[in-house]
Amino acid sequence: MAVKSEQTRQLVAEVALRMFRDIGFARTTMRAIAAEAGVSVGNAYYYFASKDDLVQELYLQVQAEHAARAAEALKDATDLTSRLKATLHAGLDAMAPYHRFGGDFIATAIRPTSPVNPFAAGSAAAREASLDIFRTAVEAAKPPVQKKLKADLPELLWLAYMAVTLFWVYDTSEGQQRTRRLVDGAVPLVARGLSLARIPGVGKILDDVLNLRRSIRG
Repeated sequence: MAVKSEQTRQLVAEVALRMFRDIGFARTTMRAIAAEAGVSVGNAYYYFASKDDLVQELYLQVQAEHAARAAEALKDATDLTSRLKATLHAGLDAMAPYHRFGGDFIATAIRPTSPVNPFAAGSAAAREASLDIFRTAVEAAKPPVQKKLKADLPELLWLAYMAVTLFWVYDTSEGQQRTRRLVDGAVPLVARGLSLARIPGVGKILDDVLNLRRSIRG
């Protein structure tokens, strides 16, 4: 019984995510998902209370795809610049199938009170999964990242990734190549800036930035 229940849940999730990709977030309803999956509306609601719950499922699946792609891309990447580029491009690859409904999704997710806001409590599992991807990129970099940066850098990179994602949503260029160029241009600047942190005066500025981030962390 438990196996059948999990299979039904997975079916509803797969149908919903496919419909998100094919017809967009706004046009996908729970009734339409149930009909496409061949289950009752009540059964669909049993597994997912709303489309918001299905968005959380999407978050988790995209993060799993991102992690798998990043792990493969990082095999031949050693320095921080190449590892960050590989990680960010892997994320864009994982999100690519959902670009057509990105605008609709942002309109819902950007509200501070939205349950699908990436910073919301309900998004914690997916957020932590994404942070783990950036921790992997940072921790194995050679030469190693400065010790004082290691704890905070993955979260700062994740925040930057959120900004890149927003840029990607509104990027109408073919294959979102403008976003790819942004990543390729910005990552070396970030890595260069971090290397300058070894200079005493610059290092003090970085300490102030890290302390500010810690002071406003929720």
